[in-house]
Amino acid sequence: MGEVLDAAAVRRWCRLAADALGRTRAGIDALNVFPVPDGDTGTNLHLTLLAAAERLDGLPGDADVTTAWRTLAQGALMGARGNSGVILSQMLRGMADVLGAGGGLDAALRHAADLAYGAVAHPVEGTMLSVLREATEADLPAADPGATAWAAAERARAALRRTPDRLEVLARNGVVDAGAAGLCVVLETLAAVVSGEYPETYDVPRRSQDRPPEDVPRTGDGGSYEVMYLLDAGDGAVADLRVELDALGDSLVVVGGDGLWNVHVHTDDAGAAIEAGLRAGRPYRIRVTYLDAAEDRPVRRTGRGVIAVTAGEGLAALLEDHGARVVRRTSGHVPSLAELTEAITAAGDDVIVLPDDERVLAVAEAAARQAGEDGVRAAVVPAKASVQSLAALAVHDPLRRFEDDVIAMTRAAGATRSGRLESARHEAVTSAGMCRPGDVLGLVDGDVAVIGADASALAAGVLDRMLSAGSELVTLIVGEGAPDDLADRARDHLHAVRPDLEVAVYEGGQDRHLLLIGVE
Repeated sequence: MGEVLDAAAVRRWCRLAADALGRTRAGIDALNVFPVPDGDTGTNLHLTLLAAAERLDGLPGDADVTTAWRTLAQGALMGARGNSGVILSQMLRGMADVLGAGGGLDAALRHAADLAYGAVAHPVEGTMLSVLREATEADLPAADPGATAWAAAERARAALRRTPDRLEVLARNGVVDAGAAGLCVVLETLAAVVSGEYPETYDVPRRSQDRPPEDVPRTGDGGSYEVMYLLDAGDGAVADLRVELDALGDSLVVVGGDGLWNVHVHTDDAGAAIEAGLRAGRPYRIRVTYLDAAEDRPVRRTGRGVIAVTAGEGLAALLEDHGARVVRRTSGHVPSLAELTEAITAAGDDVIVLPDDERVLAVAEAAARQAGEDGVRAAVVPAKASVQSLAALAVHDPLRRFEDDVIAMTRAAGATRSGRLESARHEAVTSAGMCRPGDVLGLVDGDVAVIGADASALAAGVLDRMLSAGSELVTLIVGEGAPDDLADRARDHLHAVRPDLEVAVYEGGQDRHLLLIGVE
């Protein structure tokens, strides 16, 4: 088994499973009615495996299989989200216990099912727990790891179809269990890596058409809050903690071992649940979510989103045409932290932010950190001009790994020189000399390069400073107060000095900058 699921294969499986859940999570979220109809099961499973994949990415290339499995389990444990993510992390721990020690895949899957069941205070039939058990309880073809993996995946699929027969709330809503649907994707990616037989798609069943969705009440008597935290504590203290938390609520899952645990419970008394953790050991990364607010939350997109900040209606339309959701600002002002955080949180689970000014950049970075507290993975591309945002959007690929997409967009923005023409509003000393109100300033990468009265002549001067032998594309974005012939004269100048260049001209509508210039 070591040759089939060696360290490289562990990395490959974890990344493939995370990517597959990323593609299917919206469908899985739509199935989510138990134990809480909060529509985030697919997202939680995806984020849990992403955390594990990122931990594996940090290993050296020569790490052995035992280290890889231990790292996978540890990453999932520390990054587990929601009830389903915590259960998945315990399943991965069970597999790591066996496969990291050189055992067989059949034994690993059975041990994973046992550990996952043991972690849940009151297991419910018709959920990912029972599907995992049904996939592994009969004899698996141990001699052939590929056959073992596919047999488990196929049995899980069959058990998934039976979940509405086991859990009445699923049948009432015409859905299969969301966590079990995600588990099937995870097992099928495992089978693909072990056997080398990769399916074209990973199926997520849809809601039955003859069973319209209903208003689903929260199941159980647990309470209004989901409480989660990591806990440093010994085994004995955790046994007492389970008893104490079981009396406080439901959906109790405690996973982990070797002194590190992940605790999940639904309760009306979040403070008491946290205090119980304090008595048991050292709780940290504490998250409290008000479950009854699920119906009142703004609609949140899943998948990858891009937020672009800009001033000017034409610019906003241009950025939207390139696939961004736009946060508009007025010239000279920046959007508030709350406004930008709300936009990021609503845009998706993975969000890339494109500021258009150095001051906006600082707010965007703070908003990204704040959105991260709500489970959004957000990254800020350090764009300081809308022309750089457009360059970044030109290489944006939502099917790429999130980190790779951010890197590609950052490189594109960084490779784009930005310039602009604007009217001086005050008398000031600049790097090009004294300016007075009404003067036209030509800036290159944020610094004043030329000052004068003829906007067309200044545009030509700025362009000459920005062009290099490797320049291929010039973007001109015309502002609201620009002379009618400014863009035409700038284009004519470019055709005269560099006929090889591609030139794109857009109406931006920005009121402060007569002309925005990008050179790639």
